[in-house]
Amino acid sequence: MTQFRNPILPGFNPDPSIVRVGEDFFLATSTFEWFPGVQIHHSRDLVHWRLVGRPLSRATQLDMRGDPDSCGVWAPDLSYAHGRFWLVYTDVKRYGQTTVSGADGASLRDFHNYVVVADSIDGPWSDPVRVNSSGFDPALFHDDDGRSWLLNMLWDHRPGHRRFAGIVVQEMDRETRQLVGERRLIFTGTDRGFTEGPHLYKRDGFYHLLVAEGGTGWDHAVVMARARALFGPYAVHPDGAVLSGNGRQDGAITRAGHGDLIELADGTPWLAYLCGRPLPGRARCVLGRETAIQPMRWCDDGWLRTLDGSGAPDPSPPLPSLPPSPWPGPTDDGRFDGPKLPTAFQWLRTPEPDRLFSLSARPGWLRLFGRETIGSHFEQALVARRQTAFRFTATTRLDIRPAQYQQAAGLTCYYNSTKFHYLHVTADDAGRRVLALLSADPETGCSGDVVATDLPEGAIELRAAVDHAALRFAWRGDGEVQWHPVGGTLDASVLSDEVTVPGLPNFTGAFVGMACQDLSGAGGHADFAWFSYVEELAPNG
Repeated sequence: MTQFRNPILPGFNPDPSIVRVGEDFFLATSTFEWFPGVQIHHSRDLVHWRLVGRPLSRATQLDMRGDPDSCGVWAPDLSYAHGRFWLVYTDVKRYGQTTVSGADGASLRDFHNYVVVADSIDGPWSDPVRVNSSGFDPALFHDDDGRSWLLNMLWDHRPGHRRFAGIVVQEMDRETRQLVGERRLIFTGTDRGFTEGPHLYKRDGFYHLLVAEGGTGWDHAVVMARARALFGPYAVHPDGAVLSGNGRQDGAITRAGHGDLIELADGTPWLAYLCGRPLPGRARCVLGRETAIQPMRWCDDGWLRTLDGSGAPDPSPPLPSLPPSPWPGPTDDGRFDGPKLPTAFQWLRTPEPDRLFSLSARPGWLRLFGRETIGSHFEQALVARRQTAFRFTATTRLDIRPAQYQQAAGLTCYYNSTKFHYLHVTADDAGRRVLALLSADPETGCSGDVVATDLPEGAIELRAAVDHAALRFAWRGDGEVQWHPVGGTLDASVLSDEVTVPGLPNFTGAFVGMACQDLSGAGGHADFAWFSYVEELAPNG
């Protein structure tokens, strides 16, 4: 084999930041409203990766209760300098626009940027220091003179002004982790607009600035500029975009942008970047923004380009000149008989998971405590994992005894509070258990129906089978062999960035998992014996 297949991190894994430390590569990606914050993966060959940590795991580091959908942790930047790891990230608290007069109204958003450090990639990671709130996508540049600098995009909220106002840089005192000196605007971007995601590198006497432009959709791009001095002036790459899908809404890899560079020990440059894989024949990326990587080359004119010079993302790049280093396969068997939640799972927003679930209340089971609605931005008991292929089957065994209709638990295919399909056990007005299906769809609205009555006593199994845009739910009683389909064929493609309520951000991806609600406030619980996720690989995933 001389090639490998992109993406290297399938499913919702956007905004990659990559660093090489000796023979090890570490890559951080955004997690938005999912807790714990930031995913860090480890590789020794750039092809095989494993999740090694989510560093923002304590209430002192991150609390996203109230953060809107697709807000929370944006674009972490991971670096290694002066004997330690540095991680900077944004916690977005508000996204909405306040219109003063038509389309040119003020856009009032809240972005808080923090830095944490650790001596080892495994942690422990420090409590955060807030460095600024002037925009998002912070990144650290450690210059060869021993000084460190923070870059971020600058947000201009004023009516009539360009929101993405450029890239600013300011020195950071490494001891206090506070910014010092004057903030300088060093790059205002190109005509593509939406200048964000800055990273800075030094090579052959030039400061090379890499940014994302064009928005995070089909026109997303990696753009570069360079200067002899840190503060500029910066000359833009003569080819325009270094990498872009150039508006393509089909194909194996598109939506390419928001990249970060590393060099192998032999000097070969590689670019990690986010991408999207639309459903065949439909311009919808249910797997969200994923991470791909490909080799690049420094040309005689000192500019970076793709190997073929086309600037196109490569779905099947050549293997790096590194020894193959596959990791052992996953050990999770779908059961909840350990002291910790299996690593594939996350929950939403809160740093207090003990209020959402327990692995000890009923040994061998995951107990979810019913909290707020499945649309809550504050405290809801939803434990889920990423969808990482176009075809999969998820099943779970559920034990719940709801006393009334405000109590429910079940299996959900979920994107955010406005887009989900939820098969759940609840009670009717007489207190009898029933099976109901609730769907939130920005295109058709919200619908809910009872799909099965006279459920048997005891635990039942629920199943979600997804084949590209088709989702089919089913259930069966304990000990039954036959599955009972319910709800017909649902549209799984609405669980994508491209289907949205106007004005809301959509930057994550589809998840599948378990949820529990008790809208009476009593905190009634549901128990899950196991959760199985099995991918069915086929062409296009």
